[in-house]
Amino acid sequence: MKKLCKFILPLFSIVLLASCADNILDREPLDIISDAQVYKDQTLADSKLLLAYTKMTVMLNECPRIRNPKEYTTYYMETDNWNGPFIVNELADESVSNWIKGQSITAKSTGITNSGGILEWWELAYENNRVLNEFIEGIATSTLPESYRTSRTAEARFLRAFNYFFMVKRYGGVPLILKAQLTTDPESELYAPRNTEKDVYDFILSEMDDIAGDLPSRAKTELGRPSKAAAMALKARAALYAGSIAQFGKVLSNGLLGFNASEASDYYQKAYDACKEIMSSGEYSLYNADADKVANFKNIFLKKNNTEVIMMIQHDATQRTTSGGNGWIWDFFQCPKPHAWGAGNQNAPYLEMAEEFEHTDGTPGNLDRSTLENRLWTTDELWANKDPRFYATIWTQGTAWKGGTVDFHNGLILPDGTIKMDGAYEGVAAGGDQYVDHNYGTGFGVMKYLDESHDNQGERETSSTDYILFRYGEVLLNYAEAAFELGKTAEALDAINQIRSRAGIKTLPSLTRDQIRHERKVELAFEGHRYWDLRRWRIAQSVIPVNRTGLRYILDYTTRQYKLSLLKNYDGVAAPVFDERNYYMPITATRISNNKNLVENPGY
Repeated sequence: MKKLCKFILPLFSIVLLASCADNILDREPLDIISDAQVYKDQTLADSKLLLAYTKMTVMLNECPRIRNPKEYTTYYMETDNWNGPFIVNELADESVSNWIKGQSITAKSTGITNSGGILEWWELAYENNRVLNEFIEGIATSTLPESYRTSRTAEARFLRAFNYFFMVKRYGGVPLILKAQLTTDPESELYAPRNTEKDVYDFILSEMDDIAGDLPSRAKTELGRPSKAAAMALKARAALYAGSIAQFGKVLSNGLLGFNASEASDYYQKAYDACKEIMSSGEYSLYNADADKVANFKNIFLKKNNTEVIMMIQHDATQRTTSGGNGWIWDFFQCPKPHAWGAGNQNAPYLEMAEEFEHTDGTPGNLDRSTLENRLWTTDELWANKDPRFYATIWTQGTAWKGGTVDFHNGLILPDGTIKMDGAYEGVAAGGDQYVDHNYGTGFGVMKYLDESHDNQGERETSSTDYILFRYGEVLLNYAEAAFELGKTAEALDAINQIRSRAGIKTLPSLTRDQIRHERKVELAFEGHRYWDLRRWRIAQSVIPVNRTGLRYILDYTTRQYKLSLLKNYDGVAAPVFDERNYYMPITATRISNNKNLVENPGY
């Protein structure tokens, strides 16, 4: 696979394009030259398409507001922006915002309100859609080589469909605008009504079918650009969503939202077929290069362009500023102290999330709550023999890190039985490294994507870890789910057991829907899938509004073991809220006032 020169998906940094063409700085800026000039020059045309990549910030862990150069001076004025890449994980049942509370806590306490306000992807989506429509129309009449025009058109159509996927899973049906609008266009086009949810999903699927043959194989794909497999991966994901909504959802608003239940199997078949095409290509496989199962799972996310990665956003550890840079902030905010900036540990997994990881023999990973607070424990007693993915996904008390171990202990039990909360006793501190104003979070942090060799105490966006958009592990899970719903249980079981075998845990003799969902939760933890899975399965109403728990470790000076205390109701609200209406986000009164042809979603 070739590398797309430094401008591949720099996501927030158009200026990196300069490093790919010696004479680009001698050219006229795009905003003062005509479209005709742009489409006569491959470098200028690529810079136009690059603009669309830079606007697709939502690709990064569903965050629509990651900083880009034009926002640099205002970015740090809003801490919601800091917490952006983590919000979608915090809205589900995976984790809580540990120290920059931001939007996720508000949304958990109120649900999604009439004004929306979280995970929005509308104005920026249509802004990007216009760039892509202009590019598709401009390149169509270009005199540039046909092979170039064909591949770049397919790429732009992929991005446009991906853009609509991010919209449809939020709002249901949205206006499908497939041309660059002009002020002279009829009002009926300028103020377009919403297409149905089915229309939008069907558009995405048909686009992927149309362009797949024009996209390159893995070997010929420039890193960061979509390949044929990426198109099939998007098709599979979108078709799986549509099938789930048809099976578990309702038809609402006179067909604007939802599908007929009879259509579920057709969408599952499309998802199944798309996954099968990737699987039979021989281009991708589960990453399995390391004998150590913990290291192996970690390295899926640390080893660049490994056999599992279908499409990624690349990062190169350069600090983002108004003049460039292409790092990102995951390590900086997620790693444990004392090697973190500030408090670290931004995404704090719940105890319940840690318990989702089974033991290697396949037994449940739940702790006995009835005895948990009644005795002293070693960390081995708590966490030994867990699914290796646990250690590669979550860090907790005693986790090895940078030559030492993570220390979450919050309080020191003295020989006389009293608990010391500050200072030290006989050289032993009352609080561990994770101490910040007596806040030790949930007792857990996110290990996935963390590079232990990285210095996280410097500038914010200097991680070089790539962010994976599509990987083969997800393809197998999508395949398993689609196959199961189609009645192909043996095929589904084989795919799930491939995942479990690679992880290093006992394979399953049989399979249920709940086991498939459990495997997704564990394998794809903190990758931005869980919240949307809960929505498409229509179980968010029962899963999200549950009080969840943290774990406090109190060190016993004499035995060096730990007394445990359950931190109940950790979100700090009566219970997180997810109403039935929240399966769709609101269009909002503001957007409807700007376009009277839009219809609000039910319940808002």
